[in-house]
Amino acid sequence: MTPKQPSIVLAGGGTAGHISPMLAIAAALRSAAPDASILAVGTPSGMETRLVPAAGVQLATIDRVPFPRKPSADLLRLPARLAGAVRQAGAILDGAHADVLVGVGGYVCTPMYLAARKRGIPTVIHEANARPGLANRVGAFLKGRVAVAFEGTPLRNAVHVGMPMRKEISGLDRKAARTAAREALGLDPRRPTLIVTGGSSGAQSINRTIAAAVAQLADAGIQTLHVTGRGKTVLDQAGHPLAAEGYRQVEYIDGMELAYAAADLLLARSGAATVCEVAAVGVPAVLVPLPIGNGEQALNAAGLVAAGGALLVADRDFTAEWVARELIPLITDKARLAAMEAKSYRLGIRNADQRMAGLVLEAVSA
Repeated sequence: MTPKQPSIVLAGGGTAGHISPMLAIAAALRSAAPDASILAVGTPSGMETRLVPAAGVQLATIDRVPFPRKPSADLLRLPARLAGAVRQAGAILDGAHADVLVGVGGYVCTPMYLAARKRGIPTVIHEANARPGLANRVGAFLKGRVAVAFEGTPLRNAVHVGMPMRKEISGLDRKAARTAAREALGLDPRRPTLIVTGGSSGAQSINRTIAAAVAQLADAGIQTLHVTGRGKTVLDQAGHPLAAEGYRQVEYIDGMELAYAAADLLLARSGAATVCEVAAVGVPAVLVPLPIGNGEQALNAAGLVAAGGALLVADRDFTAEWVARELIPLITDKARLAAMEAKSYRLGIRNADQRMAGLVLEAVSA
């Protein structure tokens, strides 16, 4: 009898920080088990409705059930809404004849974990942040197998595997790709290059500081590519898109490997994926953690900063004066950048997708 090929359900969504590793895991599973059935589950309102089908992965959805953080009418409605989402999750698992559930976090995961537990379906969890989210804390409590991107993440029996990422990033040779990447981005291949990004949604405080510092950067001979975020074009005092010598702004880059290859120095928020990708490719970085939330972005950056691969500056301290005092001397110091690059690369993990695929297939056969 031909052995049954595994049916694997992946759950996650809401943000690119959840969706990107989920898709990297799906790609690694396709490579390791080409005949496996793979289904992703998200919510109808998340970025997954666009990104998952675009990656060629089938998507099912269940209702989004946020957990209110304060007493409210929504809190009173939570049990019924959660029970409904668990029923939806169970129907998806049953319809897929699921052998294993893989969860990466987000609103969709709690009902999926609960439905899988009820059916005795093994669960494999990947937690991207150094401070775990609620859904994955629930999954770990339910005794799912747990893998983490950052060593020391406080989840029970966690295995440190790193961050699953696209092969275009994990396999990037920055030196070999630099000239072509700069030309593709409209940059001078010969000039010191600063790449600034606040992520796909942008970062207004970073945008304001860079706008105030463009003249200082240009005077130092630095060219700046400013990825402002969708809908966040930086304007000058006359209300026109900011233009200056050595400065170029775009709302989005399709393929961050281009930015990593082009940069002598990257300036970015310290989301989990960014920190892990920075280390994987060895790009020197200045990281400005998001000043709101539960502080996970500063924790995400801590290991890379301690290793000497990146600098950390608080959002409130990231000013044009800081750029002149700290950033410009750094990007013009080739020896210092080379040392940061080496330290960063040594910390990087480039096969987390394969590690996760192995854990998932082990759970199927256990």
